[in-house]
Amino acid sequence: MKKMYEIHNKEIIPVEEKKKNFWIHLTNPTDEEIKAISEELQIEETVLRKTLDKSELPHIEIEENSILYVINIPYVILSKTKKKYRAFPFGIFLFEDGVLTVSTNNHPIIGDILTNKIPNLDFFNHDTFPIYMIGKSMEYYLKHLNEIQEDIRLKEKDLIKASSNKDLEHLLTLQKSLLYFTTSLQGNRAVLEKIENNNRLTSKEIDTLRDVQIEIKQGIEMANICREILENTMNTYSSIISNNLNDIMKFLTSITLVISIPTMIASFLGMNVSLGSFGTDPYSFVIIIALSFVIAIILIIILRKKNLL
Repeated sequence: MKKMYEIHNKEIIPVEEKKKNFWIHLTNPTDEEIKAISEELQIEETVLRKTLDKSELPHIEIEENSILYVINIPYVILSKTKKKYRAFPFGIFLFEDGVLTVSTNNHPIIGDILTNKIPNLDFFNHDTFPIYMIGKSMEYYLKHLNEIQEDIRLKEKDLIKASSNKDLEHLLTLQKSLLYFTTSLQGNRAVLEKIENNNRLTSKEIDTLRDVQIEIKQGIEMANICREILENTMNTYSSIISNNLNDIMKFLTSITLVISIPTMIASFLGMNVSLGSFGTDPYSFVIIIALSFVIAIILIIILRKKNLL
């Protein structure tokens, strides 16, 4: 999907065709849209397609007529059973008279740009535009990290009741999400370091860049803390599931042992052998039942004293 805008006195105006001060945004574009934009803006198709590769890492490329910044922004992927988090590339092509942005999926950050929720964002400042975009993406990283932290906290409450692998699979999904976030944040930090090294930033712009770097550092530390908590939680989870299963097996084994006593007595007395006067005694059946019951009770007491039942 392609949308075009004209930037006029910091106002973003939707247009049907490319203007001089333009912003074009592509969301999961078709092959026809990619080919048309490549010809219109003189960008190599291979370069444009790279920004749609979900495994593309953050970096900076100098093209013939533009500068390409690839950063990673976080996404929430919802399904019927669970929610997972991922970070996908967001391409920024900066031209002398406009900007082209490319993303694999819709993201609220585009709405933030359209509603002027990114203060001081300047489409034509090639040094600060990616800084502000990374800074805005950090709001979503920190928001999602807080959601993951809360999810882990809620799962810990159910830890004692764990009896299946479903909750463990959910925690594994969160662990993978944190790994994606950490890798993406480190890539974004590398992009900021390259911007910082170009020696063209003003003191105010450097302060802004440092603020974003601090947020990235905070995000990485937060993700690492969540990963450590999650790893400990998963280890505890596994131990509890294993212990619960051991308790169940121990109980079933003990019950089997108790039940086997009456069965064994009945088997011995049911053999085709003479039992003398006991076999003709009218109370023999009651005596056998009582004997089996008493032996079973004694066995239960012994097993309970040994904490086996």
